[in-house]
Amino acid sequence: MADLTTDFLGIKSPNPFWLASAPPTDKEYNVRRAFEAGWGGVVWKTLGSEGPPVVNVNGPRYGAIHGADRRLLGLNNIELITDRSLETNLEEMTRVKKDYPDHALIASIMVPCEEAAWKAILPRVMETGCDGIELNFGCPHGMAERGMGSAVGQVPEYIQMVTEWCKKYYDKPVIVKLTPNITDVRFPARAAKAGGADAVSLINTINSITSVNLDAMSPEPMIDGKGTHGGYCGPAVKPIAMNMVAEIARDAETRGLPISGIGGITTWRDAAEFMVLGAGNVQVCTAAMTYGFKIVQEMISGMSQWMDEQGYTSTSDFIGKAVPNVTDWQYLNLNHITKARIDQDACIKCGRCYAACEDTSHQAISMTEDRVFDVKDDECVACNLCVNVCPVENCITMEVLQPGAMDERTGKVVEADYANWTTHPNNPSSTAAE
Repeated sequence: MADLTTDFLGIKSPNPFWLASAPPTDKEYNVRRAFEAGWGGVVWKTLGSEGPPVVNVNGPRYGAIHGADRRLLGLNNIELITDRSLETNLEEMTRVKKDYPDHALIASIMVPCEEAAWKAILPRVMETGCDGIELNFGCPHGMAERGMGSAVGQVPEYIQMVTEWCKKYYDKPVIVKLTPNITDVRFPARAAKAGGADAVSLINTINSITSVNLDAMSPEPMIDGKGTHGGYCGPAVKPIAMNMVAEIARDAETRGLPISGIGGITTWRDAAEFMVLGAGNVQVCTAAMTYGFKIVQEMISGMSQWMDEQGYTSTSDFIGKAVPNVTDWQYLNLNHITKARIDQDACIKCGRCYAACEDTSHQAISMTEDRVFDVKDDECVACNLCVNVCPVENCITMEVLQPGAMDERTGKVVEADYANWTTHPNNPSSTAAE
């Protein structure tokens, strides 16, 4: 049986599925329910300094993007950090950690970019017994406008400085949560490492306006006739998040830095994809808000079954396994040739592949009068567009052809774009590249 027990920075949890710092982790009641449902860890909703309370809007806080079937693809959140007092949150965290010692509990923190503010809050967080802290350098709204959140996360020098303060005044793991609202995520990751961070987590939410009310002429969600940008999360951001995780995992300066993956994780497969790209565990928010806490049981079951099928006994067996295969475009094998193949028995004759290829690609699909679609190998460049627009899974597939071999379907010899790929400069193993 696969063992999903995870050791992340020395923090043990029953599985790699943690709830991200967000509305689902706002209070003791929620967190207890989450642990009972099966979540391995929780990052408590972001704490702030003592003082005037944070005030959230008393109106819609979320905008949404839906697919054609009303499946939720993304949420735009304008809610700020916790609006409950610091003392209340710390008391609740203490009780929860005492009752669930084998589950991970992380405190997310966002205070002004002043050493005194961090020095004041860290000992109090330490007293809760929580397993570590996560520095919220990604909040893209409200708090950023007060010189916190992404206002810090977009300046590598500030990231390093605050991380150093935290390592100075706190002796448990420090995780730095990175904003995606930046040109190159490697620079803030390098700064976090330089400051002594034990790990980074990413991505935080993306600046967004998800829709506009065309009657009121205001962004949604609309508060008394006005709207604002918020933080976008959910399945739609997953590709962006995975790319950023992979960039940090393969960067020479940050390679080996532990990563907690965040961004659109809804299924065990999503989680596994983040983990083979270098994440030691994953954090989930939108999926829990959409389907409830018990969705973690499907994630646990699915990952456990997949691990058994693959022969993995622990999550450490596959973490980072795909990183060596993430490369830059110029190192792709230009001698690798594929062609589209249409399964005539599976084809429903909708014509989407033909329309897409004829109008927007390489005119490589033919259509007969009785709507039989076939591939013109001489024109097909294997762009994969037909596969992606086809509504029938596996009706159109890509077949790999070996250069110099006879294509049995056409009777022609397969020609390569570069017959001399073994010595081509783009090939990192060639003598020319050296």
